[in-house]
Amino acid sequence: MADRLHLEVVTQTRRLLDVHVEEVQLPGVLGALGVLPGHTPLLTSLGIGELMYRSDHRESYLAIQWGFAEVLPDRVTVLATVAETPEEIDVEGAERDLHEAEAALKTADAVELERMRARLQMAVTRLQVAGHRTS
Repeated sequence: MADRLHLEVVTQTRRLLDVHVEEVQLPGVLGALGVLPGHTPLLTSLGIGELMYRSDHRESYLAIQWGFAEVLPDRVTVLATVAETPEEIDVEGAERDLHEAEAALKTADAVELERMRARLQMAVTRLQVAGHRTS
């Protein structure tokens, strides 16, 4: 069994990440999913949350919103609708989204409720990931 995984994260517009890692944690729609080298193959839907990967015993994070992940024993491929590094996140914009979503949830009808919950969850995720900035 190999001791590393090849991790690739892509969106419709770019390849965000192409690295070898020791571990990956993904935000699955049914909860977090941890992946180590030798993992059983699977295909999963992604929700909103932090993608964490460990390389050279150092953790790094991305904000992920929706998509799919293919897990193989030696590779993890993530196809995300949105993926952002900590440095790319507009903290003021994320805080604004957080407050607007919280306010909208108070009066949201059934149709808007899930959309506002997703907006709130993404704002929280973006702020958490921005907190991992290295600079």
